Parts: sequence; structure tokens; C-alpha cells
Amino acid sequence: MKDSYQSIDKPSKETLIKDRNSKFFGYAFPVLNQDHIIKALDIIKIKHPSANHYCYAWQLGVENKSSRYNDDGEPKHTAGIQIFGQIKAYELTNILLVSVRYFGGTKLGKAGLIKAYKNSAKITIDNSTILNKTINVIYQLNYKYHLTNKVTNILKENNVKIISQKFEIDCECRISIRKKDSDFFLKMIKKIHEIKIFKCD
Repeated sequence: MKDSYQSIDKPSKETLIKDRNSKFFGYAFPVLNQDHIIKALDIIKIKHPSANHYCYAWQLGVENKSSRYNDDGEPKHTAGIQIFGQIKAYELTNILLVSVRYFGGTKLGKAGLIKAYKNSAKITIDNSTILNKTINVIYQLNYKYHLTNKVTNILKENNVKIISQKFEIDCECRISIRKKDSDFFLKMIKKIHEIKIFKCD
């Protein structure tokens, strides 16, 4: 069961490549949803108000992925899909890659554009910090206070991350555990018969 993926944790530094006076500025952003993508693209357009093309590609999700790419007026398949190809080559997700072009007066042709956008995306990824992240499952545990020690011991034995806790007569504990370890953990925690377990979205 694969329960890890690769992404970036912060926006990349700006990159620049030049080809026959055309300039290609590259940017990478960590994104989790469409709103993040829209905001990042707005930032780029404000930064480069006079650019000729804002070409990009993104991929979201871990187990159920969605993706899109955009040539933004460049000849079909010369820009966006080249950028997306690098996302796939590096096996990344939850990422937006943007290549901003300033036309330099000389047409590059389809082959030249393909090479330029591919290189822009590759250099941008190479200048980003790629992290290996785990897929975690979040549960809420509800139990009576007298069971606290039993619950705490099982959490420690299974290296479970505690997100939040509430200690009262009726206790609540929200936890995060790596997906591949979740079945064994549930088997152990269910030995405490009075505990209630809810999977969180």
C-alpha cells in the first residue's frame, strides 16, 4: 500500500532562461485547491503585468489526482503539456508550475518553444525543495476519563500524532496516523471495548 507522495513545501525561487531574446521566468507553488491556484496565478500576473504568455500546469490530490495545463495562446502542446510533463517526471503533486514568457522579437518555432518551456519547468523544480510526505488518516477517539491511561499507552506504542485532546468525564482525542499503520492501530485500540472511534474527513 503506497502511502507517501512528493511535493514542495514553499514557493520556489524565481528562475530565468533566455532563448533568442525571449525570457522565460519560472515559478513553483505548493497548492491544495483551486483557490490556491487562482491566487498564485494572480500574484504572477501582478508581478509580470506586461508578459506575453502565462503558461502553467498543476496537479492536485494524492490517491485521486486531478490536473490541468494551459498554453495561454502559445501553439497547442508547446507549453502547458511540457510543463505538466515535468510534474509527472518528478512524480509531484499538490503543485502549480508557471512559466511566464516575454517575447523577444524572434519566433522560436514549435520545437524551440517545447524545449524552452520544458527547460523552464525543469529548472524551476530543480530550484525547489522536494519533500516526501506521508498519507495520514485522522480519527477521533471518544472515551471515559478512567480509560485515559490505556488510550495514552496505545498511542505512544504506535507513534500516533495527537492533534488535540479534551480531558473531562467524557474525553475526546483527535489523532493522525500514517495510513499503512492504521489497520494495526485500529486493531489495538478496539481492544478497549468502551472506546468509540470516528474517522474524520
